[in-house]
Amino acid sequence: MTERKPPDLSFTSWIDRQISEAAERGAFDDLPGAGKPLPRRSDADAGQAWLRDYLRREGVAAEELLPTPLRLRKEIERLTETVRELRSEQEVRDVAADLNRRIIQWRRIPEGPPVYVPLVNADLLVSRWRDGQASPLPSPPPLPSPAPLPSPPPAPSPPPRRWRRLRPRRTPRGAP
Repeated sequence: MTERKPPDLSFTSWIDRQISEAAERGAFDDLPGAGKPLPRRSDADAGQAWLRDYLRREGVAAEELLPTPLRLRKEIERLTETVRELRSEQEVRDVAADLNRRIIQWRRIPEGPPVYVPLVNADLLVSRWRDGQASPLPSPPPLPSPAPLPSPPPAPSPPPRRWRRLRPRRTPRGAP
């Protein structure tokens, strides 16, 4: 537990005293990167560098930070390579059904950007799996790219200006 600051000391001198005592005890001797300069980064890179360093240090893949629809699309892209390792047609169909279930679940309550995520055609996937099992040398063609995104709805008309709402309408004199 840390000790309380004595009333007669300022915060700056109290903190400096604690740091010097810790240095005398050797608390800073075995820190990683001790004696090495800080890595030099460009200005454009510096904003996200802390995030990349944190992910690398914690062992988290950057793809786990993607929004759900983008993660699902990446999974669809990799599906052809993923199913090559499966041993039976039923396992391939189960993988396609699981991915389709997650896509439908996301479509019901979409989170993240409005990106169209197509369902996986299990029959097409199974036929590609069979082709890959028959001749392992050539790689199967990638799954068809998803349809283009629909155009966004037209923007609503701007709200009325504030000064018009605050100013009462004048009625001509003598009008009822």
